Amino acid sequence: MIRNPKLEEFEIETKPSRKPGRETFSHFMYNGDTGAICGRTAERWGKLILFYVIFLSALVALFSICMATFLQQFINPRVPRLQQEGSLIGTSPGLGFRPLPEDVRSTLIWYKGTSYESYKYWEDQLKEFLSVYKQKGQTAGAGQNIFNCNFRNSPPPGKVCDVDIKGFEPCIEENHFSFHKSSPCIFLKLNRIYGWRPEFYNDTNHLPADMPIELKDNIRNITAKNRDQANMIWVSCEGETPTDKENIGPVRYLPHPGFPGYYYPYNNAEGYLSPLVAVHLQSPKAGIVINIECRAWAQNIKYDRREKLGVVHFELMIE
Repeated sequence: MIRNPKLEEFEIETKPSRKPGRETFSHFMYNGDTGAICGRTAERWGKLILFYVIFLSALVALFSICMATFLQQFINPRVPRLQQEGSLIGTSPGLGFRPLPEDVRSTLIWYKGTSYESYKYWEDQLKEFLSVYKQKGQTAGAGQNIFNCNFRNSPPPGKVCDVDIKGFEPCIEENHFSFHKSSPCIFLKLNRIYGWRPEFYNDTNHLPADMPIELKDNIRNITAKNRDQANMIWVSCEGETPTDKENIGPVRYLPHPGFPGYYYPYNNAEGYLSPLVAVHLQSPKAGIVINIECRAWAQNIKYDRREKLGVVHFELMIE
């Protein structure tokens, strides 16, 4: 047999044998020859895990630093970021009244003067509203930093003025807020605006022309006795029409005919309670709806019925 040396120089290539799928997966999960697990040796897995631990730790640290800086500079739970002109509330506070009707669309206070079941709803509303004033422990921090303010003594830093509801008599719970005598008490409060300071009408020679004559006389009498009491956000309530003015009867304001200036500015101090004015309608005419408008008076309180600035409207009907 004759051998061809040229043919002996070449080797015949063959296809590598394919491993079964299970064997390939098992080989990927653990390679016995190299000790690799899932394609990586223990050394390579260690380097990868160390990298991600350092990377994620850096991300968490960076995020924590950013959040701490943001919260410290821009978010203070007691100081709003947007204030007065820059806020939605603006610079002129609105005026609110209590008790409120069950129907939020209504402003009518209606009841039968001699029926307890009829005026019980209104009495309960006022009890709930005044509960934080009567039991100051329901308000966080109240009772710990209360200061007995007066027109000569404003609260020191960190203190808030007390609101003593005993000064509202006869508009107190023990007297059913005088509802049972057909002479109900309506409570007024100004909306809170952070940092707002009232500009008082404390010069009796320059009172607004549209201010009720009765209020002007009251201001002159009060300031003549005690000039310090001139720093007040004055309040007036009267009937809207000439007929309403006749039917509303005499009105008394407790404990003052307005909101004392020492309660302002409002700085969201812990335990702060808004000052109140109890409007005692002493003998309103029964059997007819009386339209009543109450207004707060200060030089920087805008008067706008449509926008409900510095004024509040409600109706009273006693059968």
